[in-house]
Formats: sequence, C-alpha cells, structure tokens
Amino acid sequence: MIHQEDTIIAVSTPAGVGAIANIRLSGPEAISIVDSNFKSIHKNKTLLKQKSHTIHLGHILANGKIIDEVLVSLFKGPNSYTGENVVEISCHGSHYIQEKIIQHFLQNGCRLAAHGEFTLRAFLNGKMDLSQAEAVADLIASNSEASHNVAIQQMRGGISNELKDLRLQLLDFAALIELELDFSGEDVEFANRTKFYELITKITGILKRLIDSFAFGNAMKNGIPVAIIGEPNVGKSTLLNALLNEEKAIVSDIAGTTRDAIEDEIILGGVAFRFIDTAGLRTTSDVIENIGIQKAYEKAQKAQLVIFLNEAKSIVHNSSNFENQLSKIKKKLPDKRLLVIANKIDTLTKEELNQLKVKHDDILLLSAKQKIGVEALKETLIGLIQKGDLSTNETVVTNSRHFESLSNAFNSIQDVKNGLDIGIASDLVAIDIRECLRHLGNITGEYDIDKDILGHIFSNFCIGK
Repeated sequence: MIHQEDTIIAVSTPAGVGAIANIRLSGPEAISIVDSNFKSIHKNKTLLKQKSHTIHLGHILANGKIIDEVLVSLFKGPNSYTGENVVEISCHGSHYIQEKIIQHFLQNGCRLAAHGEFTLRAFLNGKMDLSQAEAVADLIASNSEASHNVAIQQMRGGISNELKDLRLQLLDFAALIELELDFSGEDVEFANRTKFYELITKITGILKRLIDSFAFGNAMKNGIPVAIIGEPNVGKSTLLNALLNEEKAIVSDIAGTTRDAIEDEIILGGVAFRFIDTAGLRTTSDVIENIGIQKAYEKAQKAQLVIFLNEAKSIVHNSSNFENQLSKIKKKLPDKRLLVIANKIDTLTKEELNQLKVKHDDILLLSAKQKIGVEALKETLIGLIQKGDLSTNETVVTNSRHFESLSNAFNSIQDVKNGLDIGIASDLVAIDIRECLRHLGNITGEYDIDKDILGHIFSNFCIGK
C-alpha cells in the first residue's frame, strides 16, 4: 500500500448522481498529468506555471475530445493535505463523466488510490500524527454534534498534546538512566530519583484519567446506549415509541410481547442516544421469554444509562414490590447510572398523584401513552450530559487502539515504579521505560509502526480520503 512515488487518483465525493463530483489526485506528477489533459478557457495557459492554491476553469480532454467542463484546484507540496502536489477536479456529477475522467487518467500515469491513502500520505509526510489521521475517519463518520466535537478535538491534537510533554520528560529520564549504564562501575546516579518518582506519579494520573475516559468517549462516538428495563406491561415499548416519535416497537396488553431487544437512535441536544427496549422482567416458564429476560440484563450491563420503568399505580398501592424490584436491580447493576421513572400517571387520581410525589420525589413522572413528561425526560437526559454525570470536559479517548496502548503504557510505568521501589538495576529500569515510551509512541506514530498496522488502520477509511 505504501508507494509514495506513484501519483494516485480517486473520487472523493460520495457515490451516486449529484450536481458536482470531486476527483482528487496526489503525487509527484499530479499537476503535470492533469496539465497534459486540460485546456484552459484562457489560451496558452498551463497549470504547471500557475501558483499554488489557485482555481482554473477549462475542459478535460481525452484524445482531443472534451469530457467535461471543470474547475481545477492546485495545491503544490508541501502546502497541501498530503504534503505532495495535489489537484482536485470539480466536474459534473454524472457517473459516466466521473468514470471517463478516472479511466483516462489511469491510462496516463495515475494509479487508483487505496482506502485512506491520501490521509496515509499526509501522516507519512508529517502533516499530522497517527492519532489525528485516525480522527479524520471519525469526523467523516460523526452523526451528532458530540461525536463531531470529539473528532475535531482529536484532529486538533487533543490526545497528542496530552502525551507530548510527558513523553519528552520520560525521554530525558530515559537518557539519564542509559547514561548511568556507561558509568555502572563508578556507582553514580544522573537521574534524580525524587523527581523521577514525581514524574511517574504525574504520568500514572494522566494515563488513568485517559483510560477511564474511554467508556464515555466510545459512547459519545457511537451513541450513548440507554437500556429501558422493567416488569411486563409497564409501558417500555410505548416509551420507546414516544421517544422516537414512531411505532418502532409492538405495543400490546399481553405480557411478554417484547422478547428480544429493540434498538433505535435519536439526537438530543447534539448527542446521540441509542435506546434499547428490553423484555419484561418477571418469573416465567416460557423458555424463549426467559432468553429475552437474560438479554435484557446483558443489554443493561453494557448500557451507559439504565431507565427503570414502573407503573405509577403499582408504586402507590404496592410500594414494597417496587422497593424490592429496585433493590434487586441495584444489586445486579451496581455501577450503572439508574434513572427511575413512574409511567401511566394519567391513570392516577389527584390524591394518588400527590401521594406518589410526596413519597417518591426523586422519581420522574410521565405518561408515555399520552406523551406527558416525555419532553421532560429528554431534557433530563441532556442535563446528565451537560452536568457531567456521564461526561468530562477533558480529553476523552474514543479509539480502542489508543485505549489498548494507554493500558499497556500504564502497566509499563507501574513496572518502572515497582522496579525503583525494590532497587533493581538501572538497565532493567531502562527496559521498562523504553517499553512505556513505545506504547505511548504507538498512539501518535512517533515510534516505528509496523506497516501491517498502518494498512489495517487506513483500510477502514473511504476511498478518496
């Protein structure tokens, strides 16, 4: 995949018919190849003599015949996205025109770009580090304000900036430890152990914070999963339909209608929430329904937030059952953020409603069927994000590769600390330091990265990016 001497070409706009399509070329011969097949509306105007970051109107020709009238944008290296000569051809969106231009240039010195090869070249040419390059794919895939903001933060070097200073300080100590090895027979210490302990404590804290942010960051990137659980017929499917404003789930008075998890996603306050309607929690001899109940708990275990839905009248008249159910769920899901809701408040008398408010002032009240309180529920969910119950304003980790490298770096720095505590030889401490540096460098690409790893990362990109 890594052949930077080639000039590559690909369509960088989505497949299909549109008003305009964009065809991108990058490589040493990009400008000359286009120039030899381009006729400007201004006579005797050649692209090779034009300045970088300029746009030119003319025609793309194939064997003297006009394929299309186009706009050609020039970006001369190193001041381009890839760091190489880049040409972008804006043509009409006809699939025939796009294919005709691509095929003509393939016959005249270009090679079809692989997935993500433009961004790979940007990384290899030092236009961005590896974590920023990976954020490009996240930005393209972002489907909410929150996932967009996280991707933008990473593209601007969020995690890179967090680690850059730490790596430099750790490198300094590594150099001093290595220097001690050259004077091992003289029993000297160049690395101040007290300051080294302070640095290790600092690195440990930052790594732990970044590692802990992964669960939230991954949820922001892919949508925050919210499991709706409760006994049969409390209105879980009705609530899902009310939130989505469509008949997504089957609603029936027959207990056990929902036997498998039903999922859908909506955007609230710029954040994607992925709601999961689950089977009703009860004791039953039905084998299929029991499988659904087991799945309900599994979905709740994986969710970022759990909504425990109850029937309002049942809470008023059978409070002990409600308390037992709540206690059972808290034991099964001890680490989950739990939002307790009383549904079907439209069936209560004024006296019953007042009684419910007095005894359970921490419960959210609504009627999913009548859509009373549904908007308040949405505002509560948005509020959880804004208040930070489910979030953080600091750098968050969204990439599983970064999470793995950070976890490995954390283990390595613990090995360094343990080694210092028991007074092991400097050469062994140096090995653990180098291992930590290697894991941190894997995130940004500052260490030697295996070409197979690069190929895997950029194969997930779309062609043309």
